[in-house]
Amino acid sequence: MMQSLNDLLFTAWSWFALAVLLVIFDVILGASFFLLWIGLMAALVGFTVIWITTIVWEHQVLMFALGSLVSVVLWRAYLKKNPGKTDRPTLNRRAEQYVGRSFSLSEAIVNGRGKIEVDDSTWRVEGAELPIGTRVKVVDVDGVILKVEREA
Repeated sequence: MMQSLNDLLFTAWSWFALAVLLVIFDVILGASFFLLWIGLMAALVGFTVIWITTIVWEHQVLMFALGSLVSVVLWRAYLKKNPGKTDRPTLNRRAEQYVGRSFSLSEAIVNGRGKIEVDDSTWRVEGAELPIGTRVKVVDVDGVILKVEREA
């Protein structure tokens, strides 16, 4: 009984069906090609099962798992080296959007730390000691702390 279940589940057509489902999910979910590579690995296992008919299901699953892992790691490395071009590179990095802008200190900078108000939020700032109300320009960002200097 177990052998017939293995013959039913681990056929080339099962791997091809899994590949198609993964690619469809990638398109529907917008997974940025993450599931595409896993789907292509499922298709590769399907072709291997056609080519080597005696491959056992354990080796099929191992090949699928290792191949998926390698393909995703390589894809992530490629994306890191080749980031997408965008007209709004700081869209999801809110603090970086303030670099180059000027604000008034809402709390004096004492011991290197102070605060500014930007729209409806308050931001911690670091810089030289300055009194409240001084105009400062944001020159850099360190996490959620804005680096400022006196505006010229």
